[in-house]
Amino acid sequence: MDLLVDIGNSRVKWGSGDDNCLELGAPVIHQGSGFESQLFSIWRALPKSPRRMAISCVASKAVLNQVKTIALDLWPSLSIIQAHSEAEAHGVRNAYEYPEKLGVDRWLCLIAARHCWSEPVCIVDCGTAITVDAMDENGCHLGGLICPGLTLMKQSLSKGTAELRLSAQSGLPRLARGTSDAIDNGALYAAIGLIRGVTSDFDKPVKLVLTGGDAGEIASHLDDTSCILPDLVLKGLSLILAE
Repeated sequence: MDLLVDIGNSRVKWGSGDDNCLELGAPVIHQGSGFESQLFSIWRALPKSPRRMAISCVASKAVLNQVKTIALDLWPSLSIIQAHSEAEAHGVRNAYEYPEKLGVDRWLCLIAARHCWSEPVCIVDCGTAITVDAMDENGCHLGGLICPGLTLMKQSLSKGTAELRLSAQSGLPRLARGTSDAIDNGALYAAIGLIRGVTSDFDKPVKLVLTGGDAGEIASHLDDTSCILPDLVLKGLSLILAE
């Protein structure tokens, strides 16, 4: 059995399985107390011991080391493979001048998308940050964008202005008649507008693929042809292990 681990800015998402059979586990927030004991308890309950663990990490080195330590405490003979962005691999060519600077989660999403589709794709990761990456039908990464995610947009208003409180509710793409709704709807409008703006710049039809925690909320206000794949990073990790 393999263990696939996606250490994001806020959460550790993971899955376990063999070959094409991946069972997703419960995500664990790594910010705050109790993270290590919670992840240890969840992994200790796995029915089988993994042979290999593949990791994608965009969080701090401290969090990465915590995850590795937990895994090796449970399974001392575990083989750990950490993914890194490359100039070219798995049919994808990185557009960055310094390929290693592309977030490894974005790189893995490109690899997974290339495996799934041969047409041009636009991948939007709707997590703590919203990242957008475009790739043509030849597997050439065209570049990307990064902006705050829905919660970060609202947090920035709460911290940077007086009398504006952070709301955890979802927004609607319409004009609001109250301050709280105006913030929620404004953040959602910003995300939707970003995605529509990028996809409209393509001179041919593009497959829109959304992943990340807010993918469902954002996709519900986009074109019906958009595709939601919440485990896209884990899919990329599985392809690296399969080579």
